[in-house]
Amino acid sequence: MTARILNLHAILSILFCRKRDKQFWFNGVLSAFKNWKHRIRQQSIVIPRVRLAWMIRMTQILKNKAAQSPTFSIQLPERYIVGKLLLIVLALVAILLLVLPLVVLLMRGVQTRGWEGLPGAGIPDAIYVSLLTSTTAIVATMTFGTPLAYLLARWRIPLKNIWIVFVQLPIVLPPAVAGLALLVTLGRRGLLGPILGEFGVSLPFTTAAVVIAQIFVAAPFYIRAALVGFQEIDHEIEDAARVDGASGWVLFWFITLPMAQRGLAAGLILSWARALGEFGATLVFAGSRPGSTQTMPSLVYNIMERDIDAAIWTGLLLVGVALIAMLLSQWLVRGQQP
Repeated sequence: MTARILNLHAILSILFCRKRDKQFWFNGVLSAFKNWKHRIRQQSIVIPRVRLAWMIRMTQILKNKAAQSPTFSIQLPERYIVGKLLLIVLALVAILLLVLPLVVLLMRGVQTRGWEGLPGAGIPDAIYVSLLTSTTAIVATMTFGTPLAYLLARWRIPLKNIWIVFVQLPIVLPPAVAGLALLVTLGRRGLLGPILGEFGVSLPFTTAAVVIAQIFVAAPFYIRAALVGFQEIDHEIEDAARVDGASGWVLFWFITLPMAQRGLAAGLILSWARALGEFGATLVFAGSRPGSTQTMPSLVYNIMERDIDAAIWTGLLLVGVALIAMLLSQWLVRGQQP
């Protein structure tokens, strides 16, 4: 209650003091309240009565001044105005960098008739390859990534933090470096290439290479979300289930997974969107052969020079898919929060 009274006094003080005294009293009230709030945050003793009396006395003086000069124009200190303007300018710059290119792309797509050239530009084949490979990659990611995330979240593993860093490292790797790493590992002259060659398996520049590249760059998004989801589960609920006789696979399938399902689903959607939009690693490791390894991002790159309008509409399709994925992910994450 005291805090509300003092805040009210401070507001009245600023609004009803004379022009020439407004700046002085504004700074005084502001400093007093900063000091008072700091003491409250530190959980110190109650504010001394002397200081409380001084603050009340100061507001009384300001009220008396208000009676002498009731009209004036409010002018905040210059440093606060400059700070707010700087904050707005920086926010506008961020919006221009992040949102404006997408808006311009949409406007350019609406103005042109690029959709007329989509069938002849190889769009159906690229869509088929993209959906086939990204879906396969996500199934594999969910199959192998869920146990890995659970082990990293629950088990005491030596050097766990280092393993977590390495598992998430492909998120920040340059796409060309990711493709090169896959090529020197699984290529014909790579580490495992000769071994696979003995069984008649050659991965580079095949549809399987597209799937592997998508798994490499997209799986960390799912593993990271699953890791957080498993860590946020209330252990008391699992302990109660163990008391009732649940253990092993029963506990994992019917207690742990349902409690983490929203986080897993959000990570799965983001991972699928990342796999669908993968370009750099796929181009280096799998190439861009129409009908086998050419995905929608690589198609945009290939047709950009000869048919910019068709490339824009292909890009808009990918933007729409990414937008839907982000909205679904945000909805799932918000639903998970209490």
